[in-house]
Amino acid sequence: MATEKSFYMTQEGKEKLEEELHYLKTERRKEVVERIKVARSFGDLSENSEYDAAKDDQAFVESRISQVEQMIRNAVIIENDNEDPDVVSLGKTVTFKELPDGDTETYTIVGSAEADPFEGKISNDSPMAKSLIGQEIGAEVSVATPGGDLFVRIENVE
Repeated sequence: MATEKSFYMTQEGKEKLEEELHYLKTERRKEVVERIKVARSFGDLSENSEYDAAKDDQAFVESRISQVEQMIRNAVIIENDNEDPDVVSLGKTVTFKELPDGDTETYTIVGSAEADPFEGKISNDSPMAKSLIGQEIGAEVSVATPGGDLFVRIENVE
């Protein structure tokens, strides 16, 4: 049996997944079943687009339930209690400046389950996070990006 992937996340991230799972199982599933019942009442299923759409939605919901259950089951909660406060690690917020005279950006490094760049959360699997993890305040780091190497200096770690 293959080893299942661990999903690194904050306690808050795990709680959000648990809320999503509860919603999917208690509300969303019922909505889809009701849509299937209504679509069946229209008659011939072979040419019933409402039925096909409802069945597709049901497959999506069941797939997402399975995915969220696996993520919760294999969750590894990020704790930084014993970490060096000046070193970038999973769960910390890092501020860096693009060199030589670029913008200053701030991101929190989280597991892939919680990543949302629009909310300032990047995955620990991203090239940026991989380059920053283990580095200290003041370090100048090269980050490989599709557009070429980007050089940054770590300004702050929280």
